Amino acid sequence: MANSPQAKKRARQNEKRFQVNKARRSRIRTYLRRVEEAIASGDKDAATEALKAAQPELMRGVTKGVYHKNTASRKMSRLSARVKSLG
Repeated sequence: MANSPQAKKRARQNEKRFQVNKARRSRIRTYLRRVEEAIASGDKDAATEALKAAQPELMRGVTKGVYHKNTASRKMSRLSARVKSLG
């Protein structure tokens, strides 16, 4: 348990930051899930629109430190390839 005032403050900050990052991760996953569902349904137009909506959210997660840049790029690349393959 944190004893010094500095450690107590750091514990409070960590908890607050954890909650914010958790919300961001959840929001991004929701956007990615919408793309996955559109791909599964086979609707190319819906999948394209969902992908366009998900891309800025995913990259915002990178700038906020929730995801690593390469992780986000890999996710976008793989989703884009799957959407493109829909006929």
